[in-house]
Amino acid sequence: MLLTVTDLSCARGSAQVLAGVGFSVARGDALILRGPNGAGKTTLLRTLAGLTPPLAGTIDCAPDAIAYAGHADGLKAQLTVAENLRFWAGAFAAHDITPALDAFDLHPLADRRAGEMSAGQKRRLSLARLLVTRRPVWCLDEPTVSLDVENVARFARAVEAHLATGGAAVIATHIDLGLPNAHTLDVTPFMARRLRADDPFGGDPFAEEVG
Repeated sequence: MLLTVTDLSCARGSAQVLAGVGFSVARGDALILRGPNGAGKTTLLRTLAGLTPPLAGTIDCAPDAIAYAGHADGLKAQLTVAENLRFWAGAFAAHDITPALDAFDLHPLADRRAGEMSAGQKRRLSLARLLVTRRPVWCLDEPTVSLDVENVARFARAVEAHLATGGAAVIATHIDLGLPNAHTLDVTPFMARRLRADDPFGGDPFAEEVG
């Protein structure tokens, strides 16, 4: 298994969001996270990526195995598409950005500054960075936001190619990507008790999480 989670409890700010989460993801598999808005999908992904410490439980994964893509595009506006990709390739000791440009049809935009691009183009560039991380586990939070139908399909092909080479993915999405070896995990049963009250967020000031 590339990733095994056991009895994991997660918090958003000071509020516990999920408890007792457990799953495994093998090479070539995709795990699709489902659940209502605010259920904790974003918090779970951030915890897997090491951005939020878990309250309890274990995450068994090789060091530096996870690449995370969240809601923010994380681009340098003054750099071109190619410069952005080269920057991230350098950070991950990669040398060739061509596969990333190919996968998301970015060659025509290679010399355009990120700050001058549309929301959909920025999202394509943000997702293209995954290909230069060379990390086997992709944790993706609503990755198809701002993408049109053609580019959703392009993204799905990129994930499928990643799985075919022995990678894995954990994806929070409401879209059927048609991925092979895809399994679904509904996070609703793992929601902390205080989030199951009539007020779905229990007055939690961090309840704006969209995932």
